Amino acid sequence: MAESTAVVWDEALLAYDMGHHPMNPVRVELTMALARELGVLDRPGVRLVVPEPADDAALLRVHRPDYLEAVRMAPHDPFFRGWGLNTPDNPVFEGMHEASARICGATLAAAEAVWSGAATRAVNVSGGLHHAMAARAAGFCVYNDPAVAIARLLDLGAERIAYVDVDVHHGDGVQAAFYDDPRVLTVSLHETPLALFPFTTGYPEESGGPGAEGMSVNLALPPGTGDAGWLRAFHAVVPSVLRAFAPQILVTQCGADAHRLDPLADLRLSVDGQRAAYIALRGLADELCDGRWVATGGGGYALVEVVPRAWTHLLAVATGEALDPGTAIPQAWRKLAADRRPGEEVPVTLTDGTTPPVERWEPGTTPDPVDKAIMATRRVVFPLHGLDPQDIRD
Repeated sequence: MAESTAVVWDEALLAYDMGHHPMNPVRVELTMALARELGVLDRPGVRLVVPEPADDAALLRVHRPDYLEAVRMAPHDPFFRGWGLNTPDNPVFEGMHEASARICGATLAAAEAVWSGAATRAVNVSGGLHHAMAARAAGFCVYNDPAVAIARLLDLGAERIAYVDVDVHHGDGVQAAFYDDPRVLTVSLHETPLALFPFTTGYPEESGGPGAEGMSVNLALPPGTGDAGWLRAFHAVVPSVLRAFAPQILVTQCGADAHRLDPLADLRLSVDGQRAAYIALRGLADELCDGRWVATGGGGYALVEVVPRAWTHLLAVATGEALDPGTAIPQAWRKLAADRRPGEEVPVTLTDGTTPPVERWEPGTTPDPVDKAIMATRRVVFPLHGLDPQDIRD
């Protein structure tokens, strides 16, 4: 079968709206509008899929029944407390259960399309709500759509699923859901929790529970890490552990908040660096999984300048050829962005004007904080996969 990509989309996904809050759905609206303006959604082999909300059976594979009931009840009680809800991070809103379930349904549709062979790759940019726990909302996330989709893949017979999370925050909810499951490898690259939410998880020592040793991989990077260091860290850890694990399918969370303009974190990537990461992820899916790749969005709070450009690159990489970074942004989109977010700077091209360097990591040659982070992760995890922490081969 020819390669194809399912792009899961419905304007109803914009109902995940916490009001005056960093998690503004305009970032998703503008992403899909930019991809459409640039012809990405009209490429050969691209199929738009309209999702249905996930049902309770799917949600209950990850979340507790009493938590689902709390999510349903919370919008109707102004004094509701508990479960991580009705907080500044996770304010309640009308239709919260339905909106959250629809995002899970979108990632389920993406996973099912790829696993069934209906599509080679699938993308849900509205997804990636990786902080939600079994019985607690956290970090702007009510239900954990990547975990719900991974659970469905396991139920469908998948035996080795790799999850790679490139959001600036640790993918704690997905790690927690599968910490003791040797069928799921979770890999998270993030700003160190010494400096950033969730603060208590994401350290290299968290490497998997009994019987699943080595199945959790955490690369905690120092504040200020830019394209060169981040990409060096990615290539020093991710390809090796994925090749050792030999996944059947790759699931990724592609939060755009590691960008230098993001207001909530302190990594220093460019859109060009993020594009390079997406190309690397697709390459690993092609090499190891016969192309099977399910990609979700995630964090990202520079709503106009960063997220739409980053995720348009993601959609382009998933649907075919990567877009030229120098591509001009159409005037129609620039007007839409200015109308939606008056006063914000609207970008004119898909690039930040940088060329991400390719630096090969070698132990002991550049002992800066990034290389110390790389070595900390390799020392913990590599021996559990039969790998030598000092070996510089991929």
